Amino acid sequence: MSSVVLQTQLPFPRRQGKVRDVYDLGDKLLVVSSDRISAFDWVMPNGIPDKGKILTQLSLFWFNVLGVKHHLISDQVPEEVIPHDPEGLLVGRSMVVKKAQVIPFECVVRGYIEGSGWKDYQSSGAICGVTLPSGLRQCDRLEQPLFTPATKAEEGHDENVSFERMSQEIGFDVANQLKQMTLDVYNRGTAIAQERGIIIADTKLEWGWHNGEIILIDEVLTPDSSRFWPADDWQPGRSQASFDKQFVREYLMSTTWDRNSPPPELPDSIVMNTRARYIEAFERITKLAFT
Repeated sequence: MSSVVLQTQLPFPRRQGKVRDVYDLGDKLLVVSSDRISAFDWVMPNGIPDKGKILTQLSLFWFNVLGVKHHLISDQVPEEVIPHDPEGLLVGRSMVVKKAQVIPFECVVRGYIEGSGWKDYQSSGAICGVTLPSGLRQCDRLEQPLFTPATKAEEGHDENVSFERMSQEIGFDVANQLKQMTLDVYNRGTAIAQERGIIIADTKLEWGWHNGEIILIDEVLTPDSSRFWPADDWQPGRSQASFDKQFVREYLMSTTWDRNSPPPELPDSIVMNTRARYIEAFERITKLAFT
């Protein structure tokens, strides 16, 4: 199977992210998930076949079961777009969504200590200004999930910030509402995933204003936005096996790539192994066969 990055070119105003292409259809948006994959703030030169479909289908599952207001209108390719997609490349990887005013913070929640949170804890004993108990191990479960917002960066790294900083910029009431909504989504999602053999160690959500209400936007609880670990293999004190793009990050860290120049092409074995991990996460969580 070819590891070609899906490219979509439609005659509508477009904004391109690292993974998604967003088209303005007037009163709504068309969000297309490509097969691109990013790591260390770089988009890899080759993608993961079917990755966009997996992310889209998993988000559709979560939007349907979480019981939270969201931006999804339909997963069907709009009639006005179909003539511009004669090969049907958009099918299964498209979402028609409401237009929302994006709230300029990533809402990150951590149930386990890993990644940048683990690095922060090792150096300061805290994550985003929240002091944690001493003696925690890598990948330990936190007593309570921790809400750690981050600024949204158009380019480069998002910056972890304190809840106080978030409150100063958007107001305490809105910040507290986002905190509670984010924790609710995480708790509901982790309960479902745990029943199906997957730990969601952490995740990041995006929210926006629509008709005076805060709604969930973008993707939700996917292997791109979350750390997924097999529950039967979890063991604190070490890195965990994963169903997310950590596998790609670890491969890149094993190479001589300096992270400051264009990245190397991913070998076929890494591409297909990553695809298999994403599919396994999808199938475990949804209890559906990926087709």
